[in-house]
Amino acid sequence: MILSQWDRRIRRATELTSTYPFGAEGLRFYARVATFQKSLYAEIQKALADTPKISADRPLRDELDLFLLLPHFSPFLSVIKQIAPVPLAQAAVQLAEKGPAGWQQAIEDFWHGDPELTAAEDISGPAEAGDSHDANFSDRLLAWIFLQPYAEYLADHREIAIVDGTPSTCPLCGGKPIVGVLRSEGDGGKKSLICMLCAHEWAFRRIYCPACGEEREPQMAFYSAPEIAHVRVDVCDTCHVYLKSIDLTKTGLAVPVVDELATIPLDLWAREHGYEKLQINLLGT
Repeated sequence: MILSQWDRRIRRATELTSTYPFGAEGLRFYARVATFQKSLYAEIQKALADTPKISADRPLRDELDLFLLLPHFSPFLSVIKQIAPVPLAQAAVQLAEKGPAGWQQAIEDFWHGDPELTAAEDISGPAEAGDSHDANFSDRLLAWIFLQPYAEYLADHREIAIVDGTPSTCPLCGGKPIVGVLRSEGDGGKKSLICMLCAHEWAFRRIYCPACGEEREPQMAFYSAPEIAHVRVDVCDTCHVYLKSIDLTKTGLAVPVVDELATIPLDLWAREHGYEKLQINLLGT
């Protein structure tokens, strides 16, 4: 990914703070996170500039350069302590106290384990002292935010692979989709999904549930609000899971991962109607 992609994310987040005031706090936080991620991506790019592309046959998460990453983790935690909502800032303080051994464990646990985070926990909500579940969730969330630029770099510098079918998880790293994208194509349209970890985008079927594989049209539906017409909630009435999709035919300036963050009322609507999000975003929503 070229660095201008990070600039587009940061600029879009800044623009949407006034368009969607209900998401302004989260968007400001994201813009500052993305600024750090952009600088980390640049450092990784500089360090790995002379290395060959990863073979398409090699799983992306077989790669993990701790020698490169660990020196950047303490500065990352310092940034989070300054800009994050209180619960996540406190988690960064606690993780910082664990030192390099604890940082390495957090990174490895997330990278080599199942990277998904599905618990609907809001990082802006109250922190419960001594709650080990909350601590584990926060450590995983921090590791995810930190590792995104590294995963994206690896995805961007990988040989092109031929993918059979339309997998429900990322064909490069196995991560779940964070958001769908709708584009025009001929007389119809096409849909793709974007990975929550490495930001790889892959083609997907329009009528198909990425959670349970449901493909019966009556069981699949989507909802939107007039105030946020370019974002819709794709729901499955078989497994009661939802994923938001960004319709670029309605707003070509949208940046899917950012517009997904901004449209919190759609998440609230979906949860009030009994749907669970396939993959939470880095705001915990």
